[in-house]
Amino acid sequence: MYNNAGIVGPITPASISELDMREFEKVMRVNVIGVVSGIKHAAKVMIPAGSGCILCTSSVAGVIGGLAPHSYTISKFTIPGIVKSAASELCEHGVRINCISPGTVATPLTLRYLRKVFPTATEEKLRETVKGMGELKGAECEEADVAKAALYLASDDGKYVTGHNLVVDGGMTAFKIAGFPFPSD
Repeated sequence: MYNNAGIVGPITPASISELDMREFEKVMRVNVIGVVSGIKHAAKVMIPAGSGCILCTSSVAGVIGGLAPHSYTISKFTIPGIVKSAASELCEHGVRINCISPGTVATPLTLRYLRKVFPTATEEKLRETVKGMGELKGAECEEADVAKAALYLASDDGKYVTGHNLVVDGGMTAFKIAGFPFPSD
């Protein structure tokens, strides 16, 4: 079972001090309560069967802060915790549960969000921006990369992986280069 639904919520106001709690609750209902509900109902079937695999989508916004609105970021930070909590019980029943935290992919959801942030940018510029977000030279995160990560976790190749957050982001969240000039040799 794959929990892959999610919403970003409003991009404004940017300040946590002005956060609309009704909008926050709406994002949490979809992105957190929806995930827990999906896990609950999948577990009802998988526990008696003695096997199963549950996948959940988080985000790089749930690995480092400041990439998305507060509501979305908070909801995505929650998902790896839900997965670890559920894994602590489900593993004794032969049920695996993992999550995937993709880097930015030029999906319609991402492009709609970026269009709100940068209303005058062309679609080409938005796609170029997304393409340049990872650190891995010569590669960009595409839908197929996330799908292949899901296939691995759901397959027999991932049979011993549970409670894991597989980050698929080209190194975006792994490190920060300070950009200091180094003298040449």
